[in-house]
Amino acid sequence: MNQFVLQQGSSRELMLFPQILELGVRKNISIHFNSFPISATNGIRLYHVLEGKFEWAIHTGSYVLYPGDVAIILPGHSFGSSEGILEIGSFAWIHINVQQRDGGEIVLGKWSSLSESESQAIGKLLSLNNSPVFNFSDAGKIFKSIQTELFNQEIGYHARVNHLIDELLIQVTRQLTRQNNPGRDFPKTFMNLEQALRQNLSHQWTVEEMAALVGLGSTLFNERVKNHSGFSPISYLINIRISEAIKLLKRADISLTDIALETGFYSSQHFSTTFKKLTGYTPSAFRKNHLNKK
Repeated sequence: MNQFVLQQGSSRELMLFPQILELGVRKNISIHFNSFPISATNGIRLYHVLEGKFEWAIHTGSYVLYPGDVAIILPGHSFGSSEGILEIGSFAWIHINVQQRDGGEIVLGKWSSLSESESQAIGKLLSLNNSPVFNFSDAGKIFKSIQTELFNQEIGYHARVNHLIDELLIQVTRQLTRQNNPGRDFPKTFMNLEQALRQNLSHQWTVEEMAALVGLGSTLFNERVKNHSGFSPISYLINIRISEAIKLLKRADISLTDIALETGFYSSQHFSTTFKKLTGYTPSAFRKNHLNKK
């Protein structure tokens, strides 16, 4: 790919694509000093190394990237070279504008043709991912196709570019799930899933989102969870919510309403009804009995 940079607000090629903040290819034939300082971003940045070797700081870690590697930088995360150096080599990148909800959840814009559940699942997986660097050599083909569509502007290019960005995000999340779950060791995968659920229990998880976290389709995910735990995914999630609620009820400084919301119940009544169904006690009765025993 030839070297170029397109920027939102100054490049006519991006006028119809407000979600693309920047797109480019950079080729260095010599080392550049003081040209790549660490900075934070307000969108998602994806970098694909084409040639050379780069040492980059991403969020809280340092990584060495080789040809075929992809780096993903999430909103608010820092990125750059700790020495400010940009090594010899070439890479392509895209900077995508996304929204973030109060809980940090990443939301794609209206430009995306993904369903709401698919978009939420991708956003959730990206936000929970702890491995910002992975190998995905086919990313170069998608970058090249986006560039070609933007420069040639043939009929249907607007829809095609949006589709290609969707495709890039889909393939990136699939690579992440494959990397994080080598061999599909489901017992280990199941433990990692439960940990992820407990870390964000207030979120209204769907089966599709949970399945996406472990890189499985919804039908197969349902089967695996049922066979492994004896529960459906939603029933298992409710059990986790109740176990966490029991821990919080033992603390007198947290209100029942706060406990309900923190553990993912959409109302105090829903919390009370579910808790009594599974434990035989209302939350207030359970708390009273526990506190009286102290």
